[in-house]
Amino acid sequence: MTTKQRAYLKSLAMTMDPIFQIGKSSMTPEFTKAIDEALAARELIKISVLKNCADDPRELAEILGGRTRSQVVQVIGKKIVLYREGKDKNKKIELPQ
Repeated sequence: MTTKQRAYLKSLAMTMDPIFQIGKSSMTPEFTKAIDEALAARELIKISVLKNCADDPRELAEILGGRTRSQVVQVIGKKIVLYREGKDKNKKIELPQ
């Protein structure tokens, strides 16, 4: 992913609300499966890490990216943005070249 593409995805994520929250139970297999399904439906998602989660948001982002075969767009504070290119051509986010 180029820096131009990453910047474009960051700008799209600015207006989004987090659709998942990581709490004290951290990451379970069910949570990872839900993230995977959301990426298949939306391509770009935002996740919030709650204060009661003891894990580092950057580490959580890398683990989630690996498990869901997605790319970490950014981690700012307790917010994680993930992107995975979808298979459906109609809902596709057009990335700049």
